[in-house]
Amino acid sequence: MSLATLSFTLAFVAGALVLSIWLKLGLQKDIIVATVRSTIQLLVVGYILKVVFKLDNPLFIGLMVMLMMVVATQNAAKRGKGIKRVWWRIFVAITATEVATQGLLLGLRITPATPRYIIPLSGMIVGNAMIVSGLLLNRFISEASSHRGEILATLALGGTPKQSIMPFLKNAIRASMIPTIDSAKTTGLVQLPGMMTGLIVAGADPIQAVRYQLLILFSITASAALTSIVLGFLTYPQFFTRLQQLVLPE
Repeated sequence: MSLATLSFTLAFVAGALVLSIWLKLGLQKDIIVATVRSTIQLLVVGYILKVVFKLDNPLFIGLMVMLMMVVATQNAAKRGKGIKRVWWRIFVAITATEVATQGLLLGLRITPATPRYIIPLSGMIVGNAMIVSGLLLNRFISEASSHRGEILATLALGGTPKQSIMPFLKNAIRASMIPTIDSAKTTGLVQLPGMMTGLIVAGADPIQAVRYQLLILFSITASAALTSIVLGFLTYPQFFTRLQQLVLPE
């Protein structure tokens, strides 16, 4: 695709702007900023990846993956305002997910240990872990706040902090995984995912494209479960003091 051809796709952005102005949605600035930022970010990443792929150096691969995890953690941490040291808890959960998933893929030689495979797959895994982390924190805080009385009652009756909050932590974990599971259920019927579509457009055999997409779906489903569980168990102790008193994030 040439730059001239790509420029024609700005008609979609123009259409969104016209609709926003017509309906007085007030989203014109956000649409423009999102368009400019995504264009710049993708172009920069594209040139960086071109260099990293050419060098094929483990150090640069590790730096790219680390950058992804740091940015993902920073974004997800916005959902956990009021929770002490939430940043490093999210980072640990995302790192554990990335290490476990890539360790399995590379250890079983499912994918080659090359930047062309490691970096894109890591981007999908980390990106999904970021979304799951944000959903978990948002729902967990909401669950704990709305069931404050029940948690306090359990503590008053001699229950431990874990016993008092576990039902609501499970609800938060379940809620954070629902989008990933629902997406997997409708894949192929409602949507053709990005990797599969990209491979088909690039000329790959559709069956081969399906196999790679299934690899991604299975990895993302597992990463969603791992991220939500690790982050949930790292986070819930912050809702209590050393004296086992409930302290909700503000």
